[in-house]
Amino acid sequence: MIALVKYRKARNMTQKQLAQALNVTKSAITMYETGDRSPDLVKLKKMAAILGCTTDELLDPIDIS
Repeated sequence: MIALVKYRKARNMTQKQLAQALNVTKSAITMYETGDRSPDLVKLKKMAAILGCTTDELLDPIDIS
């Protein structure tokens, strides 16, 4: 979920802050961002609401370079 990094940083959120908002560990956020793990649907929807984007936008394989 490369787009997650983009939206998290656009909100000036740290991985720790997002983890606390989702009630997961910081390492879970790291794994979501690297694609090593995927959030369940409930967490994905909550993440989108927190970051002010849609679930489709979070799942979009964008190039952030």
